[in-house]
Amino acid sequence: MEKSPMKKAFSILRLTVAVIAALCLVAAAALYCVSGGFMKQTYMEPWSKSYAGKYADPRMRLASVGLLAASNHNMQPWKISLDKSDPMVFYLYADSSRMTKEVDPYSRQLMISQGTFLEYVAVAGEKEGYRADISLFPDGAYDESDLAKSMDSKPVARIALNKQQPGSSMLYDASFLPDTNRGAYRATKLTGAQVAALEALSSADGVSVTLYQDRIDLGDIGRFALRSASIEAGVSRVMGESDAIFRANERQKNQYRYGYSVEGQGVSGFMKHMLQGLVTIFPSMNAGAAASENFIKSTAASVGHTPAYAMIRTAGNSRLDQVESGMAYSRMVLIGHTLGLAMQPLSQVLEEYPEMKAPYDEFKKAYAPDGGTVQMLLRVGVATRSVPLSMRRDVQSLIRP
Repeated sequence: MEKSPMKKAFSILRLTVAVIAALCLVAAAALYCVSGGFMKQTYMEPWSKSYAGKYADPRMRLASVGLLAASNHNMQPWKISLDKSDPMVFYLYADSSRMTKEVDPYSRQLMISQGTFLEYVAVAGEKEGYRADISLFPDGAYDESDLAKSMDSKPVARIALNKQQPGSSMLYDASFLPDTNRGAYRATKLTGAQVAALEALSSADGVSVTLYQDRIDLGDIGRFALRSASIEAGVSRVMGESDAIFRANERQKNQYRYGYSVEGQGVSGFMKHMLQGLVTIFPSMNAGAAASENFIKSTAASVGHTPAYAMIRTAGNSRLDQVESGMAYSRMVLIGHTLGLAMQPLSQVLEEYPEMKAPYDEFKKAYAPDGGTVQMLLRVGVATRSVPLSMRRDVQSLIRP
């Protein structure tokens, strides 16, 4: 008996739905493969607490934790040298090959990143039962007229380990959590205890930490952040520098193990692979005008969901000041984790290339009128969701030849 028109239409609809579903599955599988979804994520290995345990040398174990620290553009610009005559001494050098000259022409952010590493090393030492005695610039200051060569020849720090009783693991455990959360934060203000704990990180050496969370400051600082992000998005050479270190898929992340990836926007799981597959096939999705638009939208979303900002200032702007600022920032991140707080640097207004000069000067006049330097500006708050960890290099790659 011939089917009724209604039954025929229903059969065709079911067949169409089945075909579309099959095509979607094929497309998803293809994107997953292009993303490298079946590959081992070697760039994630340093985040395992067992990673450092592979090394009998305590200097390597501490450096393995140090490389988990935040760094400018996630460049991880660190080199270490193990003292051959003293098994308890090693040196940290800035890696000049990892300068980001467009966005950070004076290498201020790169030097702050040296401090972030050192603080994580010190925290790991406390956990293991070592006091890390850190001497900054033991061979003298850099020659600023030939900065790259100076970085290669003069250490940022000498680290000497001295045995002591193992300390609390609280900050050490926090080292294995994401240092940056770019997602939305709850509207709730920080408590007095949280503010006090963070501002107590101000030191007698001239590094100060200040929190801002009243309505006027939130508005003013937010406008600076949006204006500077818009300026940066319009400077092609600066955006191009960021585009060049974007890792679109698992193969690239395993190859380079530094720079940016989609995880930075909080994307994880299956959707991460779908997005990575698309960006690999269509690179223009994350380059040029598209990248600039995404950057502005991301900054606007961040500013719109920020209950507090923090600034790290120094009285001057020497290389020593910059490194000590980085140490304060790492301590701030780690203590923040113990207080249930997330953080994200908003560095654009503090950058020193020509197009950013007007907002930079205005910001400095407003927030460092005494001639000091705002080394870092960051959002602070309780995150609405967790974010993935980012790429890290193998600790062996940090060793100077």
